Amino acid sequence: MTRMTVLIGAVAALALGAYLTMTSQNPPKAGNALISAAQAQGVAEVDISTIQEMTLGAEDAPVEIIEYSSYTCPHCANFHQDTFQKIKKNYIDTGKVRWTYREVYFDRFGLWASLVARCGGEERFFGISDLIFKGQENWTRAGEPDAIVDELRKIGRLAGMESDQIEACLQDGEKAQTLVAWFQKNAEADKIESTPSFVVNGSKVSNQTYADFSALIDAALE
Repeated sequence: MTRMTVLIGAVAALALGAYLTMTSQNPPKAGNALISAAQAQGVAEVDISTIQEMTLGAEDAPVEIIEYSSYTCPHCANFHQDTFQKIKKNYIDTGKVRWTYREVYFDRFGLWASLVARCGGEERFFGISDLIFKGQENWTRAGEPDAIVDELRKIGRLAGMESDQIEACLQDGEKAQTLVAWFQKNAEADKIESTPSFVVNGSKVSNQTYADFSALIDAALE
């Protein structure tokens, strides 16, 4: 997925539009989680220190890789179901690579998915992310926003979370705003223009086959 031109205001506008379609008699929708992003507060003014980095692997691993990925990006789903699983087995689980996953938000649906993935904390994050990517074709094509968020709720429950916990995470507008600011600052700092993209020991690389990625990691290990 390309065109990294997403601004915090664009994401907020999507949420605000969803919010304005609701009447006061309707129960809260997940779209409310983005409402805080519509405030005048700029990205530079948002404290992003509360956002936890999601990592796998040994802290002292010789190779550090940061992945920038979107839950609504088909190429990202393909990467996670194939290449990433091989990298995890051969490099992360063996102590050679420290892997950090950073979300990219092209739309509100990807942000909702992120809120669900992070709802279980670091210990559940990668397992929930696997479920989100595996079910991407189903939940992203569910239809209306309410149907999409219902599918994400199902994924959260499948991961073992209670409905109240999932709903609280989806309705956390402050967290949503902070995540958008965090994403934008990171993406701008690392000059991310497409997903998935990676930063390997400080050098940016694009999506790779497993063979190419393996060669890249092996070279960094030398």
